[in-house]
Amino acid sequence: MAERIGAFFDFDETLLDTESSRLGIQYLWQRRLVSRAFILKAFVAGTLYRYHLISDEQTAKILLRFYRNRRLDEFTDGSEDFYREILKPRLAPNILAKVHEHRDLGHSMVLISGSIRYMLEPVARDLGFEHLLCTDLEEDTNGFLTGKPKGSLCLDTTKRYLATKLAQSTGIDLQRSYAYGNHQADLPLLELVGLPHVVEPSRPLLKVAVARNWPILAYR
Repeated sequence: MAERIGAFFDFDETLLDTESSRLGIQYLWQRRLVSRAFILKAFVAGTLYRYHLISDEQTAKILLRFYRNRRLDEFTDGSEDFYREILKPRLAPNILAKVHEHRDLGHSMVLISGSIRYMLEPVARDLGFEHLLCTDLEEDTNGFLTGKPKGSLCLDTTKRYLATKLAQSTGIDLQRSYAYGNHQADLPLLELVGLPHVVEPSRPLLKVAVARNWPILAYR
C-alpha cells in the first residue's frame, strides 16, 4: 500500500472555535430538553476544566450522564439541523481553510475528537473527512443509553492509539503527516506526527509549542 500523508484535526476549540458541549447544552435548554440541575452541573464541570482542576476525561463522563435512559435516535434525528444551524457558523475560518488545503492536496482527512459520533458525522460528511475517530455512546440490551461511553473515550492516549491503528491499516505515513489540537490532552496525538500544529493553545500546550517551535495558529 502506497503511504499517504494524513491530516488529523481535533474538533472542540480547534476546528470549532468553542466547546461543542456548551453549544449543545444551550440548544437543548432552548428546547426544554435539559434540566436546570444538569445545566448547573455542566457549568461547574466546564469551569473546573478550563482552570485545569479536573481532566478532560472527568469532564466528559459528567456530561455523558445526560444521555442516561434516553434513546440515541432522539439525537441522531436532529443532528444535521444542529450542525447546520449551530456548529457550522462557529467553525474557525483559519482552521477550516487548513481543512480545505489538505483536502485539495489529496491528504487523508481524519476528524479525531472526544465528542460524540452522532454530532460529528454531519461535520465529517460536509467537510470531506474520510475517517472519523470519536466517542460512541453505550446502549443497554433494551436500546437505552447508559450515560457511559462504548469503549474508551477518544481522549489523550486513546487518540494516539486510534490514530496509530488507522495509519497502520490505511497506509498513512505519520512522520509526513499533520495534526491540529488546542489542549495539552492533545499532546499524545501531536507528538505522533511529524508536523504538529497548535490552535489557540491552552497555557500548558503553549509552553510546549514554544519550546519545540511548533506552528501556533489563531481561529481568525
